[in-house]
Amino acid sequence: MKIAFHGAAQTVTGSKHLITLKTGKKILLDCGMFQGMGDETDLLNRDLGFDAGEVDVMVLSHAHIDHSGLIPKLGAEGFNGKIFATPATKDLCGILLMDSAEIQESDARFMEKKRPGGLPELMKPLYTIEDAKRSLSLFAPQEYGTWFPILEGVECMFTDAGHIIGSACVHLKIKEDGKERRVTFSGDLGRYRDIILRSPEVFPQADYIIMESTYGNSLHDNITGTQEQLKEWIERVCVERKGKLILPAFSVGRTQEILYFLNQLDLENRLPKIPIYVDSPLSIEATDMVKRFPQYFNKRIQNVMKNDDDPFMFPGLTYIKDVKDSKALNFRNGPMVIISASGMGDAGRVKHHISNNIENSRNAIVMTGYCEPSSLGARLLSGMKEVGIFGTEHQVNAEIGQIRSMSAHGDYEDMSQWLACQNPREVRQLFLVHGEPDVQFEFKNRLMKKGFLDIAVPTRHFEIGLD
Repeated sequence: MKIAFHGAAQTVTGSKHLITLKTGKKILLDCGMFQGMGDETDLLNRDLGFDAGEVDVMVLSHAHIDHSGLIPKLGAEGFNGKIFATPATKDLCGILLMDSAEIQESDARFMEKKRPGGLPELMKPLYTIEDAKRSLSLFAPQEYGTWFPILEGVECMFTDAGHIIGSACVHLKIKEDGKERRVTFSGDLGRYRDIILRSPEVFPQADYIIMESTYGNSLHDNITGTQEQLKEWIERVCVERKGKLILPAFSVGRTQEILYFLNQLDLENRLPKIPIYVDSPLSIEATDMVKRFPQYFNKRIQNVMKNDDDPFMFPGLTYIKDVKDSKALNFRNGPMVIISASGMGDAGRVKHHISNNIENSRNAIVMTGYCEPSSLGARLLSGMKEVGIFGTEHQVNAEIGQIRSMSAHGDYEDMSQWLACQNPREVRQLFLVHGEPDVQFEFKNRLMKKGFLDIAVPTRHFEIGLD
């Protein structure tokens, strides 16, 4: 048995890990898109690193685009097997992959208009809306906590990862040559004591573990302080300065967290009477979908819902779908809060809001999640005084900030707690993925002190035998 790491290898996006059995059968764990990597991004996404037609089955940890975003391309290039995921992940992918396909086609039309006669391979979309529709028919949803067969001699089970709604850690039992080997893939791990979701679950002893490491060298601020930080930003920017507060937020997970905290402030009569807009059709669809799976919420929010049947809605909140209404926000001078995707500020409607508001010192742009080093969000957080957006240089006069407590990824204490159910002596090898190299090697040293002795930090396309 071999495993090859074709994405999220010494970087945080593009999750793709391919297991090849001795029989030649192939199991793909995730098929994610690279994001926020500057000019290199498109070229990385055009090369899967393997023959899609040779993959027999796929297992998807969760719906975030950096884990699911190239599934339509996988199908377009020859994959026709089943895709195993939780029911919530399947439903989320129905929203996210269709949205991604529309973006691919729109971007291709834009590039053709901007650079007629350019490189043909760069003028084509990564995949089409039809590709996305076809890939969604391959999903075979499975609930948490039950072993199910995916190939002859291979069983799989999902446990809750607590990252976003439907997110799962993947556990495989693989029988070869009369021996059983146990492989666990963490996907993305959430936080213990998350405000909405259940904590990551304990899992069976593994021989091999593929583990994310995004925040392997840092601790998050206490999540209970997020509500107060949001209130402070609104009061300082919107109440005192009469400015606009721009909150770039991922459509799935982060947007719902922000709305939940604002709803709590409103229930406590502590939310300033400022117009608040969610300007992202994708976020609106995702929020509606999340509400359909209350069984995945933790006990705290389930108790809240006994008295408040919609924890993501409150007076003064407006959802915006129409492009004209979105553009109109730029011409309103009064104070307001705009929550919009994408979370790194690199794409979507929020990029337009940043462009239109970044030069006004009354305003503030506050990042609410992880930003790839070359993304617009990361460049703003680095303190740059001038940034290019849509080909135009802008002076950074708006206040730039970050709410560090808002992360769907666990920090090194959360990840260490997830591993605490394992006997390190029985883990033959642990692979760190989904992280920046300096973070990964620091986390590796931390785990070695806990007794995990064979820890690898693979590079992209690295392949290794698991014997």
